[in-house]
Amino acid sequence: MSTKVSDHILERLRAWGVEQVFGYPGDGINGLLAAWGRAEDRPRFIQSRHEEMSAFEAVGYAKFGGRIGVCAATSGPGAIHLLNGLYDAKLDHVPVLAIVGQTNRTAMGGSYQQEVDLHTLYKDVASDFVETVTVPEQLPNVLDRAIRTAYARRSPTALIIPADVQELDYSPPTHEFKMVPSSLGMSDYTATPTDEALRRAADVLNEGDKVAILVGQGAAGAVAEVQEIAELLGAGVAKALLGKDALSDELPYVTGPIGLLGSRPSYELMRDCDTLLTIGSSFPYTQFMPDFGKARGVQIDIDPHMIGMRFPYEVNLVGDARATLARLIPLLRSDRGGREWQDTVCANVKRWHETMERRAGLSADPINPEYVARALDPLLPDNAILTSDSGSVANWYARHITMRPGMRGSLSGTLATMGPGVPYAIGAKFAHPDRPVFALVGDGAMQMNGLAEMITAAKYRDRWSDPRLVVGVWNNRDLNQVTWEMRAMQGAPSFLPSQEIPDVQYAAFARSLGLTGIRVEKPEEVEAGWRAALEADGPAVIEFLTDPAVPPIPPHATWEQMEATAASILKGDADRGSMIRQGLKAKVQEFLPGGKDKDKR
Repeated sequence: MSTKVSDHILERLRAWGVEQVFGYPGDGINGLLAAWGRAEDRPRFIQSRHEEMSAFEAVGYAKFGGRIGVCAATSGPGAIHLLNGLYDAKLDHVPVLAIVGQTNRTAMGGSYQQEVDLHTLYKDVASDFVETVTVPEQLPNVLDRAIRTAYARRSPTALIIPADVQELDYSPPTHEFKMVPSSLGMSDYTATPTDEALRRAADVLNEGDKVAILVGQGAAGAVAEVQEIAELLGAGVAKALLGKDALSDELPYVTGPIGLLGSRPSYELMRDCDTLLTIGSSFPYTQFMPDFGKARGVQIDIDPHMIGMRFPYEVNLVGDARATLARLIPLLRSDRGGREWQDTVCANVKRWHETMERRAGLSADPINPEYVARALDPLLPDNAILTSDSGSVANWYARHITMRPGMRGSLSGTLATMGPGVPYAIGAKFAHPDRPVFALVGDGAMQMNGLAEMITAAKYRDRWSDPRLVVGVWNNRDLNQVTWEMRAMQGAPSFLPSQEIPDVQYAAFARSLGLTGIRVEKPEEVEAGWRAALEADGPAVIEFLTDPAVPPIPPHATWEQMEATAASILKGDADRGSMIRQGLKAKVQEFLPGGKDKDKR
C-alpha cells in the first residue's frame, strides 16, 4: 500500500520524537485520523473536549516537558478554537506546532462550508512560520522548518493541510530545480555576549551597593549560577510569576513574586536598590521597577528582539542565561564589603512570611482563601508540578506556595487568559506521568472549561504511573479578581449580573465521573481535605467554599487605589460590610509587633 501524505506526516513527527498530539477530530483532518489508525496511534492522539483545551494541553506539555507541544484540529471552527491557546504559547514564548485541516483545494475560494482563510487567520499567532501544504513535495521541508522554528524562536508555528492533500500519495522532493529537500534534527547551541559587553556589565554591577536581581523563566536553566551571583553581589532576588520555579523560595534573600500579585519585600527591593540585574524576564509592569534615574541596570536575555525593554538598562547582554552568567561571574569583585543590604532584604522577607502566615490565619466566611493555599504548601511533594489559573487564585499561588528545588510551576503569564489551569495540568501529566500535578483553579475558570476537561482526565487516568492529579477549586461564587479590579481601579461597586456565578457542585461532578470529589465547607476541614485528595488513587477535585470579601491586596496600594475602593463602598457595594472588615484585618497584619512596616506612605 502506498504511503499517503498523512502517513508521512505522522512518520516525520515520530522521527522528531513527538510522542503525543493533543487534538479533537473533524472531517477536515479525516485523512490524518485514518493515518493514525494505520500507525496504531503513534504518536498518541490525546482527545480533549474542545480544541482550545488541546492547545492549552500542548502548551502545558511544552512548558513542563521541555519539548515541543503539538496540537491538531479540523478546518474552520476547529482551527479557530485553537487560537487562544496558541496566543498563550506566543506570549509566553513556548514551542508549539499546530496542524490544522482545510477544505479541499478544489473548493477553496468558493465560500464552501467551513472554509476560512486560515493562512491569514494564523499569520499573526504563528508569525514566525505558517505554511499551507498544496503538494506532497513540500514535505518534509515545511514540517521540519515548523518544528525547528518553534524550538529556535520559542513560539507557535502552524501547518495547514487541505483534506484532499492528506489523501495524496506521498512523493519526496527530487534533486532538481525549485525542489527543497530537508533533513532531521538540530543541534543544541549556546549564545553568549562579547567579552567587551561582559566587562561593561561587570563594571556596572561591581559599582553597585544595593543590587536587586529580577529573574524570569529564562533563568530556569541557570539555578546554580543565579544563586552564586546573588550571594557574590549580596543581592536580593525577586521573581516574575513565570520564573516562580526558577529559584527556591527557601533561600532567605529570595523576595518572591513581583507586581500586583507580588510581595512587599519585592516592592521594597525594587524601591530601594541602586542597581538592577534582570535575567531571562520581560516583566512588563514598569511601575514596579526602580524609579528611572535612581538605579543602573544590566539585562540578560537570549532573544535580541525582547531585550532592552521595560527599563533603561545600561548594558543589554544577548545570550543564554547560564552561559552568560558563567562568564560574567569571574569578572565580579569577590571582596565586597558588608552585607547590610542583603541582611535588610532577608529581614524584609522574614517579616513578609510572618505577615502572610497571619493573614492566612484570619477568620473568614466561611473559609479564608489564603488559608487554603497556605495549608497545601507544606503538604506538597518535593517533585510536585503546579499550575495556576488566572484570577484571584493566582494571588494565593504567588504568595503562599513555596517553591523548593525540584518543584515546577507555571500559569498563563503574559496573556493571563482564564481557563488553562486544568488543561495545563493534563499536559504536564503527559510530560511527566510519574509526578504529582496540582491545578489551583477559581470557580469561574472551572465553570468555563475545567469541568469538561475533568472528563479528559478521567479518560486517560490509567496512562499515568503516578495517579495524583489534584484540582483545587476556590468556590466563592464570584469572578473575584475582576470584582476587586473594578473596586480598586474604577471605584465601581461589584456589578452582580456580571460578577456573580452559580454555586456548582464541583466535587459531585467529579464523583459522577468515577473520580474522587471532596467538598470542604469549614476551615478545620481544609488540611484533611488536601490530604485526602493527595491519597486518592486517581484524579481528584477538592472544592473549598471561600470568602469573596478577602482582598488580594497589592504589595503597595496607591492612594488612588484606596480612594477608588472607598468610592465603591460609598456607592453601595453589595459586599461592603465584609469587604471593609476583611480588608482592614488583612492590612493590619503588616503593622503588628514583629512586622512593623517602616514605609507608612
